Amino acid sequence: MGKNYRSDILFVFLVGLLLWAAYTVRDVLLLIYVSALFAVVISPAIRLIRRIRVRSWRPGRAFAITVLMLTLVLALTVFLVVALPPIYYSAREFSSEWPKHLAALTHSGFPLAQNLNAAELQAYGAEIVGGAAGLFRNVAGGIFGLFTGIILTVYFIIDGQRAFHWVVSLFPVPQQERLSNTLLKAERRMRNWLLGQTLLMVTLGVSSFVVYFALGIKYYYVLAMYACLANIIPIVGQLSSVVLASTVAAFDSPHKLVGVLIFYAVYAQIESGFLTPRIMKSTVDLSPLAVIIALVLGGALAGVLGALVSVPTAALISVFVDEYVVKRKSAAAAA
Repeated sequence: MGKNYRSDILFVFLVGLLLWAAYTVRDVLLLIYVSALFAVVISPAIRLIRRIRVRSWRPGRAFAITVLMLTLVLALTVFLVVALPPIYYSAREFSSEWPKHLAALTHSGFPLAQNLNAAELQAYGAEIVGGAAGLFRNVAGGIFGLFTGIILTVYFIIDGQRAFHWVVSLFPVPQQERLSNTLLKAERRMRNWLLGQTLLMVTLGVSSFVVYFALGIKYYYVLAMYACLANIIPIVGQLSSVVLASTVAAFDSPHKLVGVLIFYAVYAQIESGFLTPRIMKSTVDLSPLAVIIALVLGGALAGVLGALVSVPTAALISVFVDEYVVKRKSAAAAA
């Protein structure tokens, strides 16, 4: 009995030690999980590139991965080249004409503008400028994490099949076939999430471009591109798009600000009430309630990254719950 107690205590101690270690490096584990998830959802693009045939030549896996990653980096570079110069010059213009813009907004007759305090806003502006060094440090850390995630994603794509079989081999042999089929089913549903999210991103980007152009907002193309890309992060992405577009519109014309707010209010109703439920139901087969709960839990547990991967993670969990937890009647019993 004493030996059994000692082994149980040792087992509990080791489990606690592993949980403590996992909590300590939770940010790294989250990055690894996000990289593995994106390796799963973009692997169909690798296979699509490998289907290209030029006479008797067909691209290999390494060539397809290189082409895909270079395409993503090129797209990001083009966006930064297009977006950063206008933002930089606009920031310089805004900083030099801050008092004039603030006075014009305060006396514009816009209801909320009457409550603005010029001295407080100028103090906030000074704090923002004073914290620029911290902002650049955060940006540098984010860029480092982004490239680390890209490298991990590439290695998961290259070695993902071996890792998959290794994980399955850790379980009892009679359960391996069932587990393998369940993981493959979950993989298909997570890939469908990327398709559905891309449709939502393109819809918001095109709608924003049309509305911003019609309102005559400065840098409408940059704002529309940002709205499209930021929409990959549920809730947070749209909120940041609203704040950015509203800020640009507010210092141009109160009427443009009202137009932006009306557009996002209407679009949010259309997306949440019509687009998202139908698209997510047809792609990842999740109910709107499950999507909302997943977003809330993901954001609370891991912030922006948690919200980003919450829906595909919910799809993964739902497949396992459906396979191993849900109890079904046999056909004879149901009859």
